[in-house]
Amino acid sequence: MEEWFAKRRKSKVLEIADRQMTLAIDTVIELEKSINAASNGNKEKAKESFEKLSLIEHEIDELRRTIFEELTRGSLPPKDREDIMHLVKRLDEMADHVKDASRAVVVLLEAKVVKEMWKQFAETAKDLVTCATTLRNAIEKLGTDLPMAMELAKQIDKIEGRVDEKYLESKALLLKHSNKMDAATILLLKDLIEEMEHVADACDDTADYVRILTVTREAT
Repeated sequence: MEEWFAKRRKSKVLEIADRQMTLAIDTVIELEKSINAASNGNKEKAKESFEKLSLIEHEIDELRRTIFEELTRGSLPPKDREDIMHLVKRLDEMADHVKDASRAVVVLLEAKVVKEMWKQFAETAKDLVTCATTLRNAIEKLGTDLPMAMELAKQIDKIEGRVDEKYLESKALLLKHSNKMDAATILLLKDLIEEMEHVADACDDTADYVRILTVTREAT
């Protein structure tokens, strides 16, 4: 009976962790939708995406707490518990930065933002979605195909590099168009640029941990 409960708890933790991972990816997708809507002048759709993202982020927080509680009760090996906790924390951090970026988008809906900047943000958001979905695939491959997990993690490095380039381009555009926007708008745009960069960094940090896991699991 004790073994049966242990297996059920392990399955439950992994199921919740998978749900949290899926939701973290969903926040990035909603951020892209919000930015695309803002770029096209559709304020209501942009706000809808933000509201949906906020609900998702709240659920992610609840799932994180549940996962940690379940891990303390279960019989997973200490190393497995540690690995799950690290991944959950990193994905939660990524979702936090996504929400902060989306907040900036919503406030900027009422500001006069140069169209070229929205286009730049849309391109960056597209890369962020690619980064997040690739990360999900890498994590999923940890249990079935370690070489592929490593390869996907390496791809994330390249995607994050593209986001870094767009980060610099966005800063250059902000300087170029600074005389066309007021100071408050410029500060909000700066926040958005920074938060999108943080999303990519959090994604890449998680990918680095995936790479560590592939090495340690291949060695065992």
